[in-house]
Amino acid sequence: MIRPRDRAYDTILRGAHDAFCRDLDRLAAAAAAGKGRAAHVREGWENFKDLFGLHQELTGRVLGPRVERAVGDRRAERGVLAVLRADNDRIGPLIGRVDTALEDGRDLPSAVRELRAALEAHLRHEATGVLPLAESVLAAEEWEAFAVEAGRRCEARTPTFVPWVVDGIPPIERSRFLAALPAPLRDLNRVTWEPRYRKRRLWSG
Repeated sequence: MIRPRDRAYDTILRGAHDAFCRDLDRLAAAAAAGKGRAAHVREGWENFKDLFGLHQELTGRVLGPRVERAVGDRRAERGVLAVLRADNDRIGPLIGRVDTALEDGRDLPSAVRELRAALEAHLRHEATGVLPLAESVLAAEEWEAFAVEAGRRCEARTPTFVPWVVDGIPPIERSRFLAALPAPLRDLNRVTWEPRYRKRRLWSG
């Protein structure tokens, strides 16, 4: 039996996708203002890299192999996974280019623009290709195994991830995202995680 993907998972994933794009927009604004090397901008960038690395780990090393085994040698489906791998291969050097630009202060706006375009394409391929494919081919036990492994790998970053996603988003979207979380996590975010995150003043100094 094929188990449909949990709608809460869609909400959380969409929130993460939007937050990645938002962070790059903030970096682009800082670069345009000549503030790309400011400490609060650098800390925001390091946070972006950490959470995006986790995202790639979950999709590329945890979910991807399960989907690949499920599709077997079907060429069209394997082509969808190949697009995701190509995206990841492209994004890595672009992140490195932004790192270099932040160090030497040159070409940062163009480096961020190129990364932003590649990231947007990657997230689109993931949302419209890989995840629907996973939903169509993975059985219930595979979704359960993925959920357990993803939870284990995400646990240490959850106190940062939750307030990061809701940072500056419209109230309706904020409510929708938080409603997708278990009540104890919502309480932890309100009492501890979000106040701590705000004190870091990522991007804004």
